[in-house]
Amino acid sequence: MEYLSQERYDEIAAELDNLINVEFPKIKDAISEARAQGDLSENYEYHAARRAQSKMIGRIKFLQNVLKFSRVIDPGILPGDKVTLLSKVCLTNLDTNQKMTYTIVSPHEMDLKSGKISLKSPMGQALLGKKPGDEVTVHAPAATFRLRIDSISIAGA
Repeated sequence: MEYLSQERYDEIAAELDNLINVEFPKIKDAISEARAQGDLSENYEYHAARRAQSKMIGRIKFLQNVLKFSRVIDPGILPGDKVTLLSKVCLTNLDTNQKMTYTIVSPHEMDLKSGKISLKSPMGQALLGKKPGDEVTVHAPAATFRLRIDSISIAGA
């Protein structure tokens, strides 16, 4: 089971709704039009539409499973004194003295550009359960580095 923020759950539900009610009917229409052109064995448009249909069915099934096996987590019940899912963590890299802020999220919400890191990433795993003032060593594929947790708050609370 995965836990999602309400925001991400709503985004996935909206994408799924769009795929089922808008995009999929367009592909069905494209297949019908291509079929009407006659010989299907050498009909590029037909084969392209069928490939698009297959890809879309896969995406729809994936999103349905994400929603089926996910639960929305209430940020109000999360502890604010240690790093958990949806914690917004202000850190200092002890090797470079650089300050950074990340929010710990589920793998389905990860977005480095927005400062969201997966709880299953090396950094996320190293930070989970730690408190302000704690120092952690992160063993990432590219390097090993040390971080100090300066403060923690709950995102969306």
